[in-house]
Amino acid sequence: MVTVTENDEGPEYDTDFRAHPEEYEIGRGEEGVFKVEPYKSELLPLWSYKDEESARESAGAIYERYEEYRKNEEFPGMDMARKYLQMGYTRAMRYAEYPGGRKYGDDGEELEPEQWTDEDKREAALVFEEYWERVREDERYRNAKERHRDR
Repeated sequence: MVTVTENDEGPEYDTDFRAHPEEYEIGRGEEGVFKVEPYKSELLPLWSYKDEESARESAGAIYERYEEYRKNEEFPGMDMARKYLQMGYTRAMRYAEYPGGRKYGDDGEELEPEQWTDEDKREAALVFEEYWERVREDERYRNAKERHRDR
């Protein structure tokens, strides 16, 4: 069973998911991306979406980790790499569509997206999308995900 502890930064899982992959829950979208260890510590330092060049370097490095996890049959790592690629796309796209990345106004209402408020971020988003798509379309990933869900 996964235990959750509270700290100043919010809940953190008290589980080594490499040692206990059966405890990993897939979750929706990017859920758990800053909490699932040791993968967070391995992937977060690689993650950058400043511009197309940094995104290409970042997405490539994250995808290399994905391939290592796949080779080692570490589904939690594979899925976390997918989440970091997805998050690179969504964060960069937010900055591409909203000045300063601000999706909500001071009143809490969602602002209308613009096309393209930051072209560098749009290009970065497209790089992440390409790698994210590779993972989603990878038959080994899909099979591993299905096996993990069946457990």
